[in-house]
Amino acid sequence: MDYRLKMISVEKIAELNGHGNPIFTVELSQKPGIIFTGGNDKGLVEWSLKNYAFIKVMFPVPASIYAIHCPVGYPLLFAGLRDGTIQAFDFLKQQLLPSFKNHQKPVFDIKSVNHKKELLVASEDGSVSIVSLETLELLHSIKVSTDTVRCISVSPNEKTVAFGLRNNQVKIYDLEDYSLVKTLTGHTMPVFSLQYAPSGEYLISGGRDAQLKIWDVRSYELLQSIPAHLFAINSIVFHPSLPYFATASMDKTIKIWSTSDFKLYKTINREKGYASHQLSVNKLAWNGNQLISVSDDKRVIVWDVRFDG
Repeated sequence: MDYRLKMISVEKIAELNGHGNPIFTVELSQKPGIIFTGGNDKGLVEWSLKNYAFIKVMFPVPASIYAIHCPVGYPLLFAGLRDGTIQAFDFLKQQLLPSFKNHQKPVFDIKSVNHKKELLVASEDGSVSIVSLETLELLHSIKVSTDTVRCISVSPNEKTVAFGLRNNQVKIYDLEDYSLVKTLTGHTMPVFSLQYAPSGEYLISGGRDAQLKIWDVRSYELLQSIPAHLFAINSIVFHPSLPYFATASMDKTIKIWSTSDFKLYKTINREKGYASHQLSVNKLAWNGNQLISVSDDKRVIVWDVRFDG
């Protein structure tokens, strides 16, 4: 085993305060050094990672924000709301575009399929709507489940998409024609988080059952099941260039794992001496070697993660 994998040091370098209620999501902007956050507040917030400061409230919202997405190659920002509405902001025009509502129930996740110029929107109504990134018109809708579609992950080659469901399943669809490829069963509680590995070799799912499950993408066999946290796993994010991924949980903890052996290499929580979150950690994002976390405790924390030899 590479000894360098064991040498991870973490330092809290900034805390961004301003939200008055729990924060549910964070997303990197297409513009370097900018992030967006949203939650149970009345607006979507823009922050600077250059001076760790509040910039502005991008736009007001009529309901809680559960998802934010900034598609690569498009000057657009999307926010999925609890009331089923999608708000869209155009960076070039510097204005809010007309909102659209393809769902009557909460929107939990938004992802894009760049080569098809499509936006995927997952809802509590059990369906995923497919929207044109160019016209923002509804192209079609697929009924994935009779219950909530909680999370989405698009494979790196954009050939398949995985949906995490409240009924404990993960469903894999072909992105060419949106036909069902495989249903993965293994979790004993709802699937809250999903992420394809950057290599495309495996898919990681995280559930309310506190389990991480590693699935082979070719055979769809369960490779490994890890009792990763004490409570629900809310977020899984791969480091942009190094062989690690991080998880965040309702148990107030952030953990950093190796992608080579799926071993735990760092735990970030108050019990380990870090001035970390006091409530559920809801979402993570990597900005280079910075790890950004948001929580029910209304705080955005920026961590400097050093992978020392």
